[in-house]
Amino acid sequence: MLRRLSLTMLLLLPLCSQSQTPAVPADEGAATDSETRLPLKELRTFTQVFEQIRLGYVEEVTDTELLENAIAGLLTGLDPHSSYLKADDYGELQENATGEYGGLGMEVAGDGGLIRVISPIDDTPAAKAGIEAGDLIIEMDGSPIRGIGLQKAIDKLRGEKGTNIELTIYRESEDGPLTFDITRDIIQISAVRSRLLEPNYGYVRIAQFQVSSGEDFIAEVANLQASNDAPLNGLIIDLRNNPGGLVPASITIADALVDNGTLVYTEGRLPSANRRFEAESGDILNGVPVVVLINGGSASASEIVAGALQDNHRAAIVGTQSFGKGSVQTVMPLGDGRAVKLTTARYFTPSGRSIQAEGIVPDITIERAEIRPYKTPERVKEADLDGHLDAKSKVSEASASEGAVTEKPESLIDDNQLYEALNLLKGFYLLGNSPK
Repeated sequence: MLRRLSLTMLLLLPLCSQSQTPAVPADEGAATDSETRLPLKELRTFTQVFEQIRLGYVEEVTDTELLENAIAGLLTGLDPHSSYLKADDYGELQENATGEYGGLGMEVAGDGGLIRVISPIDDTPAAKAGIEAGDLIIEMDGSPIRGIGLQKAIDKLRGEKGTNIELTIYRESEDGPLTFDITRDIIQISAVRSRLLEPNYGYVRIAQFQVSSGEDFIAEVANLQASNDAPLNGLIIDLRNNPGGLVPASITIADALVDNGTLVYTEGRLPSANRRFEAESGDILNGVPVVVLINGGSASASEIVAGALQDNHRAAIVGTQSFGKGSVQTVMPLGDGRAVKLTTARYFTPSGRSIQAEGIVPDITIERAEIRPYKTPERVKEADLDGHLDAKSKVSEASASEGAVTEKPESLIDDNQLYEALNLLKGFYLLGNSPK
């Protein structure tokens, strides 16, 4: 009984301290009291439940464990992205920022007690096994995961290299559950990579926003320019299935392409949560046309980049509507290796559009589809006719070859969105216009 009374007094201590505040006029005091006092009835209920669990649960649970679970419950009940981070969890969060950890390689979020895959990360066990954005994880190693919480689910997904985990997935396009047996690996994410799709047209894939992703993007664009031996005619930035990451990296990337204007701003309850990010003068591509590819797996920092370039008329956004995670999470260390990740603000694009639960709507919507070249029957041409006149072109052979149509690489044929993005870039270049 003494222990129970002590716990009750400890929990009510903040309430008692309210009486030490200076006196104020009656009407103001009533308003202040109603806004700041702790709910006494609920606190009493909490202590009763706490004591019932401590004494009557089938297995002994320490007070520390119960209080930590209570703290975790405070946060998980707010939204899918707020959470309590124990020392191991906080360490893993820091590892993610640097791009190396042990696990499967996918971004997930809580969804009605289950776990929703936002997107698998390129070249990781999850992606290689066939996990797709939108998949709903319903079991891990044969055990249902409903109600275990997002952080515990992430803990189970993580693990040492070489260990296996069996995931049971629900996918809307399938008749029944799918089972994947996946071997964990050290996830070393190559967040930014690039290549020339064909002469004069570059492609940069950003798989996730890490600490160095902004600088890596600028370096990859410079490498493309150097390998092309000439200024690029256009650039495609692929943010499909990019789950986000660190916001400063996304702002660096948007700033590299926008000469001036607002990139993104945030609004929250605290003054420190209200911030506006402006572009510094300069455009690393000097106005060269840009197309950004997005889809339902593009979230958070990806949406910041897409929204900034779209509202500043610096790029055409192509693909399908993005995920819609427009909230800011602030990580607050607690000083003992633990931390709290709390949603503190919402993102808004330069024009004032909220990203949260809305996403970025493409300028040109292109669904994923299969491309199969249509084989036309052989037809008679002028050159096949007897006695046809010979061509007398005033264009040199060198000039004519510059406009020749080349066969599309197989990778473009397999990716209709990328194929259409390249055609769009060529149109911009031929017309001498950037996206507007």
